[in-house]
Amino acid sequence: MSLSTRWHYYRRIFGAYLFCGLGSGRSQLTFWHETPEINPRATAGLLGEYYMVFRQKADYAGPYDAAGIPMLDYHGLIGLQYNPIAIAQWGLANYNHFCATGDESRWQKTRKAADWLTANLERNSHGLWVWNHHFDWEYRDTLKAPWYSGLAQGQGVSLLLRAHAHARSHSEDEKYQYQGAAEKAFVALTKPVVEGGVLLEDAEKNLWIEEYLVHPPTHILNGFMWALWGVFDYWRARADAPARKVFDRGVETLIHNLDRFDTGYWSLYEQSGTRLKMLASPFYHQLHVVQLRVMSKLTGDARFAAFADRWEGYARRRGNRTRALVEKSIFKLLHY
Repeated sequence: MSLSTRWHYYRRIFGAYLFCGLGSGRSQLTFWHETPEINPRATAGLLGEYYMVFRQKADYAGPYDAAGIPMLDYHGLIGLQYNPIAIAQWGLANYNHFCATGDESRWQKTRKAADWLTANLERNSHGLWVWNHHFDWEYRDTLKAPWYSGLAQGQGVSLLLRAHAHARSHSEDEKYQYQGAAEKAFVALTKPVVEGGVLLEDAEKNLWIEEYLVHPPTHILNGFMWALWGVFDYWRARADAPARKVFDRGVETLIHNLDRFDTGYWSLYEQSGTRLKMLASPFYHQLHVVQLRVMSKLTGDARFAAFADRWEGYARRRGNRTRALVEKSIFKLLHY
């Protein structure tokens, strides 16, 4: 980052953390940083409730736009924005509540999210349908608007498939609207980055779904796993052979590379390529544990559960938590 960009970056993140800490509801972090929790009612065999509860996200305090769509306040130069990932997660959270309670108001919120995702698919420069973020985002390299994400594609597909499954009992228009949007959005999850998609094959033939499309790639772990669940959902819902292939290769990539995200005392957020590694924050470390347990449930592979147990054990040790927090803070000051 340039000095000017870095200054605005620090002002924004310090402001966001301050407002989050004060409980004002004015920061985007109030949406993201709930306690990660596996959904015991979700199953691998049926496209029912989503695999995480998203308990607090269902009742997000706002802000919302005039149509009732959640928006996030990033502060600084970014300000109030739509985030397709947040909208998908809000929809999935309300769908979980709807399935559990039959509360029609929860279905109406699910529909709002699905309708927004359907209406806001846009073609990228390669002609593929994606959900764009219409704001610049400071990362290792600044992501210039409009930019899209493998994570958004995966979670958007997961919501649209569930909306489609329930809408079949409501109207034909909804049925084909959500199905068609899911089909269009899924294509990016089958194409490499150089062709407008979100897949990247590395030199060892590992296949990654990239949350942020940067070069060299960073392989953000939580975004990869969440996106992979969208591929799994598409395979289950559509008996789609390309989806099965991407999912199976993604599972193998995780199994072969989880050691690279294990420091011996904490998990890494990504493969930053920097001398000082980017550790996961306490929130993301806990999220990794929950996601690995879901991966074990979806695949039946106990190796995912074994990593979850190991990483959960790391977090029980105060020295590990302190070391991780210090090193994470130093990384943010020195890098991004």
